[in-house]
Amino acid sequence: MGVSNYPLSYKLTWLPRFLKPSLGGDASGFAPMAGTMMTPPPKRAVRLAFIGDISAVANRGTPDCDPAIKALLGAADLVIGNCESPIVDGPSAVLGTKLGTHHAMSERFLVETLAAVGIAHEKLVLSLANNHVLDQGVAGFDATAAALKRLGIRSIGLAANGAVVPVTVGPLTVGFAAFTLWRNAHEDLFAGRVSMDSDPARWPRAGLDLLCAVPHWDWEFRHFPRAETQALARRLAGQRVGLIAGHHAHVVQPVERIDQTIVAYGLGDFLGTALARQPWPGRIGGIFIVDVSADAGTRGAIASYHLHPFVRLRAGDHERLLPVEGLKGRMLGKVKGRLEAIFPPTSEEGVTA
Repeated sequence: MGVSNYPLSYKLTWLPRFLKPSLGGDASGFAPMAGTMMTPPPKRAVRLAFIGDISAVANRGTPDCDPAIKALLGAADLVIGNCESPIVDGPSAVLGTKLGTHHAMSERFLVETLAAVGIAHEKLVLSLANNHVLDQGVAGFDATAAALKRLGIRSIGLAANGAVVPVTVGPLTVGFAAFTLWRNAHEDLFAGRVSMDSDPARWPRAGLDLLCAVPHWDWEFRHFPRAETQALARRLAGQRVGLIAGHHAHVVQPVERIDQTIVAYGLGDFLGTALARQPWPGRIGGIFIVDVSADAGTRGAIASYHLHPFVRLRAGDHERLLPVEGLKGRMLGKVKGRLEAIFPPTSEEGVTA
């Protein structure tokens, strides 16, 4: 497949950080897990739900999903996530797929998973701008794009579609700019296939009510974003990108408010993108709910946001998705403690319903 673009210093820390996700970094300046941006709230709003990475690496069977999570996703007008695994009938990188270094999932697995978690195909947008999208070669990449089209699932992050893909959500038009900073294969394979354009100055904005970035950025298994990642977030916000929801870290990362822009640095995994025996901090994910005003005077403005944490529990050959409040005993205490280390307390003014 060729050469990745990860620095050696990063590669040397991958396994230690996987085994023990890091809380190191600057925890100051971040926003609470939930917040209200408009008071009073708009009379009409569109609800977006952002989820993390989706893969079948740690799963052989369809996941179980708590009804509360299913209801949360089902109530959204649009769900946006990251397709971390090529969708293929059978893997071409057989050994790597068995070891978990090369991702793959079947179309049947994806269809059954979406049904289990309550996401309708027509309400789903999946990014293909990530480091694993060419894990099964060019043929696997082409098969993935074709499968999503066949299933009626919209794709973002494809170079052929341009830097920004407009999506109609109720009365609004939201533009999604998905890109990856990382690749697991040679640059020549990504070029012309996967968007790596992180320069917002080049992104078109005509006809959009809201411009949203979906970056595959930062370093894995670190709860706090690097200074370089935060600097990129500030550049995006400075170019009128109103909403940023990131992937790649495989752990939950903080939320930041930059003027009127809301940044969710990392939502963790929505479904099994690390190894089957992943340590517990990597099993915490987040569903990022954002309400966007559709009122005439504030059209496209963020009205409120709320990150809903959940946990992926191992259950035989599959995973069980459970809200944090559904946990018990020692696991509940550990997860709550980790979340309190990442997110500052929510003030009364910043609480969303």
